[in-house]
Amino acid sequence: MVKRAEVLAIVPARGGSKGIPRKNIRPFAGHALIAYSIAAGLQAETVTRVVLSTDDEEIAEVGRRYGAETPFLRPAEFAQDRTLDLPVFEHALTWLAEHEGYCPDVVVQLRPTSPIRPLGLVDEAVRLLLAHPEADSVRGVVPAGQNPHKMWRLDPAGGPMQPLLTVEGIAEPYNAPRQVLPPVYWQTGHVDAIRPRAILEQHSMSGRVILPVQVEPRYTVDIDNPWDWQRAEWLAWNGGLEMVWPVPRRPLPERVALLVLDFDGVLTDNRVWVDEEGHESIAANRSDSIGLNRLRAAGVQVLVLSSETNPVVTARCRKLNLPVLQAVGDKAQALQDYLQQHAIPAQQTVYLGNDINDLPCFPLVGCAVVVADAQAEAAAQADRVLTQRGGHGAVRELCDQILQRSQA
Repeated sequence: MVKRAEVLAIVPARGGSKGIPRKNIRPFAGHALIAYSIAAGLQAETVTRVVLSTDDEEIAEVGRRYGAETPFLRPAEFAQDRTLDLPVFEHALTWLAEHEGYCPDVVVQLRPTSPIRPLGLVDEAVRLLLAHPEADSVRGVVPAGQNPHKMWRLDPAGGPMQPLLTVEGIAEPYNAPRQVLPPVYWQTGHVDAIRPRAILEQHSMSGRVILPVQVEPRYTVDIDNPWDWQRAEWLAWNGGLEMVWPVPRRPLPERVALLVLDFDGVLTDNRVWVDEEGHESIAANRSDSIGLNRLRAAGVQVLVLSSETNPVVTARCRKLNLPVLQAVGDKAQALQDYLQQHAIPAQQTVYLGNDINDLPCFPLVGCAVVVADAQAEAAAQADRVLTQRGGHGAVRELCDQILQRSQA
């Protein structure tokens, strides 16, 4: 009987990010950024253990909630701006060996800054390494976006520039068509599978014999600044990628028959103005009404489901010409009854909410969506998180997405 290889996945996540403060636990598409790397380890068939290496107790607590082990806190000396990966992994492997007698056959690095990972990539890297005893590591690569054969070195003294690389048989590669130049690849942060001997004996994060595992270029994400974050989050929600999610996500149905809306915090910004006589006022967004009109013109029904008993809800829904169920104590039961009474398929229903009282409705529909400023627990369990806040165009954003989906 062949002994199963012991494969340790390490997620490095220090607390002192400068470009994006608290980056590693900032919500990314509904979950803390580190959750995607932790999930990649936990969901891999070959990985036997997932450890989070951090110097920060708050990050450690978030990591534990997502299923990672935190047997130690990384010393501050290994969590500086210029700290390399090598001392971080040397510390982790040495600590586990000394305190637990634990010595893995393979260690996998899962960087939080590359959260968009293809399904099965971690297993592919580990199996490739295990199948090649001569290899020290496997590293994820993508075709390079810029060809180095067309790059130059500049003379600081102002002399002529020199080509970075030469190509045998091609006199001027910088003037040659891209198609005739040797293909080159760029390493990504998606996955590194490494033999511990390379780290502990060769003092290297790759060793001498490095094998490639190729990643499709559309998954290429490395988050270093707010612009990278915005692009990556859009790609996660809208790129149609088969990626690792902390919680499986359902896409918008190709055909939507019913859109169900919570009221407070969805059609409003969740604030209320009260005068001295107790009359309440709310703020709403006019663009939402345009989106709802377009959606209904396309044949999609809309329902407002609110736990509030308030004339302002009735007035706003009357203005929008929307059916509304008010004073609903059990939203899930009310939704089930409505779907049954109107013969609307649950899988063709989309729910838009913002708070924990919406959670019982999420599993009853084909897709559960929350506004950008939803409560963290609601965002974590939703299939989709919008970019707009409640009362600030979130409903319009979802209406447009539904229409685009139906026309795709």
